[in-house]
Amino acid sequence: MGRLEGKTALVCGAGQTPGQTIGNGRAMALLFAREGARVLCVDKVAERAQETADMIAGEGGAAYAFAVNVAKAEGAAGVIAEAEARLGRLDILVNNVGIGGGDGPAHLVDEDAFDRILAVNLKSAWLTSKAALPGMRAQGGGAIINISSLASIAGGTQVAYEVSKAAMNRLTTSIAQSNAKYRVRCNAILPGLMDTPMAVAGIAQATGQDQEAVRAARGARVPLGAQMGTAWDTAYAALFLASDESAFITGVLLPVDGGMSSRIG
Repeated sequence: MGRLEGKTALVCGAGQTPGQTIGNGRAMALLFAREGARVLCVDKVAERAQETADMIAGEGGAAYAFAVNVAKAEGAAGVIAEAEARLGRLDILVNNVGIGGGDGPAHLVDEDAFDRILAVNLKSAWLTSKAALPGMRAQGGGAIINISSLASIAGGTQVAYEVSKAAMNRLTTSIAQSNAKYRVRCNAILPGLMDTPMAVAGIAQATGQDQEAVRAARGARVPLGAQMGTAWDTAYAALFLASDESAFITGVLLPVDGGMSSRIG
């Protein structure tokens, strides 16, 4: 315990889609707080952000909720200002905002869906990072963690999502290189098939399948134990990248995927 003692964190996408399991953003916010960080829980839906903050407070942690659309420049700047005002400084920024919907292969995807997915998944991460970097550089360090996806290097049926996450990988390495001399680190996590509400419930609803059938089919594809990972797997990877244990790590794209990426190619 105490791996983030004395640190402050902003988790974008800390609320979650309703479902039977926990989402990546909520798991990261909870775990960061358990490890001693004060956390600003951010979501576009106020009630979801507040629910996460209340869960942290119920465990004795320190958390605040804030509702904003970080895909807009004013929203991204506003949330960083809120974090710095509420928390005093910002040590850790997690960009975990992501959507699908209306996506498809390149010959079918709708232009409006393509633009919307890239704006939310990619542009929001750039805008929040842009707003956070001046403060992190001035204070002599910070950690930015982008939640990308295994879809950034594999796939073929969701071109907008895949492109948005591939670009997020390059955004990560670019930020890492341009800010290393200021001791601001930037890394990305590439989750594979995870048992989260957005993934499982979303696919079940879109395809008309039972959620347990979706779980079984997805789990069977995973080399490690033939079962999906959970949001806690993402959260523990993020905890390491947020902590001083990874002080010499930047520009890394870390798969958390049960071995799926190791067999690509």
